[in-house]
Amino acid sequence: MDAKQTSEQLPSPITTTDRHSDREVVVTRTFNGPARIVFDAWTKPEIIMKWWTPASFGITFISCEADVRVGGTYRFVFGHPDFDQPMAFVGRYLDVDPPKRLVWTNEESEDGSVTTVTFEEKDGKTHLILHDLYPSKAALDEAMASGGINGYPEQFDQLDKLLGIQG
Repeated sequence: MDAKQTSEQLPSPITTTDRHSDREVVVTRTFNGPARIVFDAWTKPEIIMKWWTPASFGITFISCEADVRVGGTYRFVFGHPDFDQPMAFVGRYLDVDPPKRLVWTNEESEDGSVTTVTFEEKDGKTHLILHDLYPSKAALDEAMASGGINGYPEQFDQLDKLLGIQG
């Protein structure tokens, strides 16, 4: 590598997305920042709205409500030029353990997943592991076919950039 190469030219962190079973997808990424800051980015609506939607999908946030506590609910509302009506994603928090773990349901349909995100800090970096567990193989197949799961690398790139600005 050329000594004059800047950090902007270095490869970006790798997001891995693996189908672990008929019903589960696991996504991993290491972020350059402490767990408390990465955790905040997943729990504070004003931060979530800055990175959650992949820019290339053409989706815009309309509103973001998150009562991040066990039993609390969330409601993310998005707009897209191809749809007449906004899309709402809703669910409930099952486990909240700052800054180590978040678990929530995705209740916008009966095929919604349960998402578990763990945050493991080491040497100022946070290794994030996201598990999406679907109620059936067909539900996961549909999620993969719709392209939503393909958005994780772009979302995580956006989060990484945001953490660099905030950090």
